[in-house]
Amino acid sequence: MNPDHPHRESDDDYRQALAEGWLPIREVSRRTGVNPVTLRAWERRYGLVVPQRTPKGHRLYSEAQIVRIQAILTWLGRGVAVSKIRALLDEDAPPPPETTASPWDDLRQQCIAAIGRINERQLDELFNGALAIYPAQTLCEQLMLPLLEELERRWQGQFGAQLERVFFHTWLRTKFGTRLYHHNRQQRGAPLLLVNQSGLPLEPGLWLTAWLASSAGCPLETFDWPLPPGELALAVERLQPRAVLLYSSRTLNLLQLPRLLAGVDCPRLLAGPATAIHPDALQELAIAEPPLHLASDPVAAFNLLRELQLLSGEAA
Repeated sequence: MNPDHPHRESDDDYRQALAEGWLPIREVSRRTGVNPVTLRAWERRYGLVVPQRTPKGHRLYSEAQIVRIQAILTWLGRGVAVSKIRALLDEDAPPPPETTASPWDDLRQQCIAAIGRINERQLDELFNGALAIYPAQTLCEQLMLPLLEELERRWQGQFGAQLERVFFHTWLRTKFGTRLYHHNRQQRGAPLLLVNQSGLPLEPGLWLTAWLASSAGCPLETFDWPLPPGELALAVERLQPRAVLLYSSRTLNLLQLPRLLAGVDCPRLLAGPATAIHPDALQELAIAEPPLHLASDPVAAFNLLRELQLLSGEAA
């Protein structure tokens, strides 16, 4: 049995520790966005955050360790390799300046090479290795979004570009779709409804957004194709979601958009490059009542969902 998922009612030491202000790993994960698997990896591999243990082995964290985890995330956000962070924390070094060189560069190039060879196993191993030690948001910011940008530049006018694009987008959808399927089997409460509004098959930004929301413990319902006006409201009626998030990396039918949103009485969000394509027209919807909340990419969408408290237990 995993000691972090105990029959807690029989553990007096555990209950006493919680009463004294210690935090269980799931609460730490909720507050920091770092999933329990990553927290355990940081502890075992790098000694970054070493929790207290009850006699039965349950991990307990202090408020000071929450602060330490936030500092780790700051270093990771600056592109510092996780293996170098403990020494920097112990030395109480100031956050480093932004640099063009990054330990992520090499990993990104290895992924591009695997994609160029249509090597699914190697791409999977590279991603799984990073996922084992980095939080989803860091991995999305530092690897996946820059990787997508570089691939789009690589694919301009290149022979074999469509082969690589279909391979990579299929891998990404299969990878995250499988994770989301198993994640949803463990969740309860109202889902977040995500809809691919771009009409682009295998929209990668949609699946990155779904993955980030899933990493925060949110149940999801993902439609990888646009819905016509009226049917989105029907989906909302039947699913009773906590929010609807439309994702589009393409131009939108602005005349149809208000009709599409009619009858959607839960929070509405639009994410993706489409928000930059139609800034003026969408701004009118953003200040309307109810508003259409806008986010430029999957990470911005994830942060907006957290800001609106749509990923917390309060929304379930």
